Amino acid sequence: MSIQIETPPHGRNEGGPALIELYRSMVLIREAEKSCGALFAAGEIPGFIHLSDGQEGISVGVMASLRPDDTIASTHRGHGHALAKGLGLDGFFRELMGKADGACKGRGGSMHVADLSVGMLGANGIVGGGIAIALGSGLAQKLRGGDGLAASFFGDGALAEGIIHECLNIAQLKTIPILFVCENNGWSEFSPTSTQVTFTLEKLAAAYTIPYFGIDGSDVEKVAALAADLVARIRRERGPIVLECSTTRIRGHYEGDSQRYRNDPAPPVDPLSITRAALEERGVAIAELEGLEGGIRARVQQAVEAARLSTEESLSAAQAEVYAAGAAR
Repeated sequence: MSIQIETPPHGRNEGGPALIELYRSMVLIREAEKSCGALFAAGEIPGFIHLSDGQEGISVGVMASLRPDDTIASTHRGHGHALAKGLGLDGFFRELMGKADGACKGRGGSMHVADLSVGMLGANGIVGGGIAIALGSGLAQKLRGGDGLAASFFGDGALAEGIIHECLNIAQLKTIPILFVCENNGWSEFSPTSTQVTFTLEKLAAAYTIPYFGIDGSDVEKVAALAADLVARIRRERGPIVLECSTTRIRGHYEGDSQRYRNDPAPPVDPLSITRAALEERGVAIAELEGLEGGIRARVQQAVEAARLSTEESLSAAQAEVYAAGAAR
């Protein structure tokens, strides 16, 4: 499925975060997910995990323009979205490891991690399941007044789900302030997306008369610049926009996926390598970059060790809050 790449309407995002700060956020996500992979392999993270290696430029680039009161709804591959939106490392690792003081008291885990205090409405185990949640939040933003907005992250696999059609229609019909962000990595779980849908997202957006923009998601600086323009436009005009980002799913669908179905002819595109090379070209010393990376690895390891020592959720505590007070059981 080809994506029509557009140049950001106003060029580089000169007023946005410096490239070094965008790189710092991407390294944080990559190092956190490296630790997630090791913890999962060691049996310290229950359930399944889906890592976002190769897609960090989208999470970081889009989130750079969002405020804490802006809301997002994520996918099953939601670690990068959560961390880029502001979820702290302590709450993140404790949640994934099922600890009582995790971001969701250990009850959400990887596929349902959330933090309402930073506007992260949650990851979602249902393909396309977060799109309607984000739409509802966008409607709430509209009814509240002000210039807040919602963002919905979804993969290209969600294009075969009816919910995307319904939500695009309602978003335009009711002029809801929402940014639809498609992370197009070319895979619908274990199948090439080209075998699952017969249309492009650009044409789908046009069918609902919603403005569409496409961009290379591996260039975090370009993503941040375009996202800044689109977010500013939504704040002004209070209507929906579709942003499609081409990207690479470096790892399998889930951690442990053998990927026997996969035979990509081209090597994976790594946004971290691209950004690091750009920083070096602009004169940032290799020693400075290595120091930044080492410092982040140390922070991540500290959060992991703290999570290991954190309190396990008790059965009685887990059973609490399942029902509303006074509700019949």
